[in-house]
Amino acid sequence: MRVDFLEGVRLLAVIRLICLALALIIISVSISLYCIVRPFRRNNVYYAARALGKVSWLLGLKIEVRIPESVKNKGPFVYICNHQNSYDIFTISASVQPATVSVGKKSLKWIPFFGQMYWLTGNILIDRKNSNKAMNTIALTAKKIKEKQLSIWLFPEGTRSNGRGLLPFKTGAFRTAIQAQVPIVPVCASNLHNKIKLNRWDNGKMIIEFLDPIYFNNEKKENIRTITNEAHALMATKIAQLNDELAD
Repeated sequence: MRVDFLEGVRLLAVIRLICLALALIIISVSISLYCIVRPFRRNNVYYAARALGKVSWLLGLKIEVRIPESVKNKGPFVYICNHQNSYDIFTISASVQPATVSVGKKSLKWIPFFGQMYWLTGNILIDRKNSNKAMNTIALTAKKIKEKQLSIWLFPEGTRSNGRGLLPFKTGAFRTAIQAQVPIVPVCASNLHNKIKLNRWDNGKMIIEFLDPIYFNNEKKENIRTITNEAHALMATKIAQLNDELAD
C-alpha cells in the first residue's frame, strides 16, 4: 500500500512537469503567432503574462494580487519586484499590468518557444556583459516610457534569490525612473522558496502586493543609492508581513 502511494505521488510530479512544459510551449507558440500579425503592441506582454499566470493552478497554488487605488489603472511606472525562482514565470506573471513590458537579458531570446515570444511581445533585451550597452539601455528604456507611455517591469536584484531572502538592489531601475520622470512602484511577492512540491496537490497560497508609488524629489534624485536602499527596506518589511500573514 505504501509503495502504491509513493508511486502515485511521483506520478503526479511527472504529470505536472509534462503539463507545465506543454502549457509553456502552447502559450509561447500561440502568442508568438499573434505577435507576428501584431508585433510589439503595448499590451502584448500583458496578454502573454495573463496566459502564463493562469497556469499557476497546475502548481496547486492560489495567487492573490493586491493593487492599491494609487496604482490601479494608472501609470506609467517602473515596477520593481523580488525575483525568487523559475516558478516566477507562472506566478509573478499573474500580476503584470496593462501597457507593461519587462527588461531581460539578451540571451533569453534563444530559449526555444519562450524566447521568441519574449522578444515578439515587445520586451526589452539587454546585454548585461557590456556595461556601456547597459547604460544605453537605461536611456533607451526611459525614452520608450516617455514616447509610448509604457510601464517597465524590473527585478532590481538582478538574479533569482533562491531562498536567500531579498538580495541587494542594483540602481538601474531607479536611474531609469529618474530619466523617464516616472515613479517607482514596489511589488512584493510572498516567499515561495520550498513552498511548491510538485508531488503535493495543494501548495497553498501566494500573495503579490503592490505598494504605493515612490516619487522622486530633487534630493532623492541626487541620492540614488539612498533611495534604492530605502525601497529595499520597504519591500523587505512588506514581504515579511505577507509571510507572517500566510503563516497565520
